[in-house]
Amino acid sequence: MAATGLGLAAVGRGYAQSFPSKPIKIVLPYTPGSPNDVLVRLVAPLLSARLAQPVVVDNRPGGGTTIGAKAVMSAEPDGHTLLFTNTPTHVIAPLISKSLTFDPITDFVPIATVGSTILVLVIGNSVPANSVQEFVAHAKANPGKLNFGFGQGTLPHLVGELFKATTGADIASISYRGGAQAVTDLMGGRIDMNFGATVTLAPLAREGKLRALAVTGPDRSRDLPDVPTMTESGLPNVTTVTYYGLMGPPGLAPDVVGRINSEVNEILKSPELVASMEKLGFGTKGGSPQDFTALLREQNAKWTPIVKTVGFQME
Repeated sequence: MAATGLGLAAVGRGYAQSFPSKPIKIVLPYTPGSPNDVLVRLVAPLLSARLAQPVVVDNRPGGGTTIGAKAVMSAEPDGHTLLFTNTPTHVIAPLISKSLTFDPITDFVPIATVGSTILVLVIGNSVPANSVQEFVAHAKANPGKLNFGFGQGTLPHLVGELFKATTGADIASISYRGGAQAVTDLMGGRIDMNFGATVTLAPLAREGKLRALAVTGPDRSRDLPDVPTMTESGLPNVTTVTYYGLMGPPGLAPDVVGRINSEVNEILKSPELVASMEKLGFGTKGGSPQDFTALLREQNAKWTPIVKTVGFQME
């Protein structure tokens, strides 16, 4: 056992000394054009410049993000194959996967948190409500008559189910292949409620095409300063923030983790990147690998019981 341990340590040192020695692949378990895809493609060119190696984004959607996760779990732990994902999705995936079980923290090596986003609850203009309280009262007075639309298996789907469970409102759930279709039907009066990214829904709210009732972040959104938070609306349990970050396969050498983390934190100081992220509705995060690990553990503790309570499914 001692000999094996020394051998693994030597391998780890070898990887650290040679990193990076070839192009770096960032596996993304989401579709092109998704928020995760948009954010990682902002970061990848800057990371490439700092590491002096090409950084390629490899979209591997499917299986409730487990296809991409599995590809990184089984990759060589040399730092040249990384995972870009978000939480809570990453911690939820193994809870409900039909094909792959893994520990979202110990089966990966957290490297760096990159950014964050929040959601906003919106309703159709035909719904007679101007606040969360009024909306819940209207839903309870009309059980089963209102519809909640969402992209199947997405975070807005999960948060919407949490909202329903927390308020006790009887609102029918209508799944779509993507969130954009649900927003179109919301504006067309075919559904009544939706959760989505502020970058997408805030302009529509400002134009009067739908009504924003609350944001899910701990603080109000700069895009919707007059819209209260869920906590202000009496629903602190529905507060949620999506965090995006880089992870590596098990066995990744600490020196490699430290190098990538350092470069990511330097990238996040770029005024141009910060401006681009803010324009798209992302806040910058950064921090140490330990900070990312603590964040993952916190999210895992929060969402595990919720997923089991609402019977959420991604596949």
